[in-house]
Amino acid sequence: MAAVQLGLIGYGVNQAGSGARAAARVASQGGDGDAAARSAVSGWLDPSVSLGGGPGSDVTTATVRVTVPNVIPLFDRYAITRRATMPTDD
Repeated sequence: MAAVQLGLIGYGVNQAGSGARAAARVASQGGDGDAAARSAVSGWLDPSVSLGGGPGSDVTTATVRVTVPNVIPLFDRYAITRRATMPTDD
């Protein structure tokens, strides 16, 4: 069970990073970064997206937080946060 839990956490880290990069890239070009992050992350991880910077700023930063479910009953759900920053295209 511990190996499965570690695998889920690794998957969550990968998904949060992918979502953050997608959101920052799209938002830096004036697009909908929130939608880009949500489409890049598996829905069952229930991603939470926040964006900073954007038009008028030199950089755009996206933060994506996902919650990995627990498979070991003694532990709580595990929250993972990843950030990505891209230069803003003006």
